[in-house]
Amino acid sequence: MSAGLTPALEAARLVMARDLHLAIRRPGEVLQPLVFFAIVTTLFPLAITPELAQLRQVAPGVVWVAALLASLLALEFLYRDDAHDGTLEQYALSGQSLTWLLFAKTASHWLLTGLPLAIMAPVAALALGAPKGSVSGIIASVAIGSIALSLLGAIGASLTLGVRRSGVLLSILTLPLAIPVLIFGARATQLAMAGEDIAAPLYLLGAIAVLGITLAPLAASAAVRISLE
Repeated sequence: MSAGLTPALEAARLVMARDLHLAIRRPGEVLQPLVFFAIVTTLFPLAITPELAQLRQVAPGVVWVAALLASLLALEFLYRDDAHDGTLEQYALSGQSLTWLLFAKTASHWLLTGLPLAIMAPVAALALGAPKGSVSGIIASVAIGSIALSLLGAIGASLTLGVRRSGVLLSILTLPLAIPVLIFGARATQLAMAGEDIAAPLYLLGAIAVLGITLAPLAASAAVRISLE
């Protein structure tokens, strides 16, 4: 069994390396969702009030809604270019596990979007009045939650692969699935800011992420094969 997994893991590693290399050559696509997140969280106090006491109450929701929308913004690029230039078709015909290859692409998406968002989220929360002691909890919640968002988004991106201007449809498909992540993530952030135990919402976020790791690559692989037929 291990001998059979080795080629698949090596192929997945090469796909990740390729995607990360292409991201370096096209920094605009990587920076766009991160800049969007920074702009939303920075301008939000101007629309409500600059008083930290009031901003602190809405900070968990602001951070998580901005992170969710930024993640959706990046999902449009997940399969688009590879579908246009025939790379996805070559993946399907390569003899390697398409499930592993698409999982590698999703992992690359998280490294380029989810992980930077997890690092930026505490800075945004601190600007909205979060205490310094909540930084580790916010990073953990956004990091785990963004894994689930990337996996759920991969399903939506694969289902809308053959649709022109699929951004709106992708959002409609992904947002209902992402609502539990938004709820548990905001709750974990709220508890972290209050100095309370965040284990319960983190466990729920972790459960969603594990379920996504188990099922999302399989669903994405099936949808991509149907789209390519």
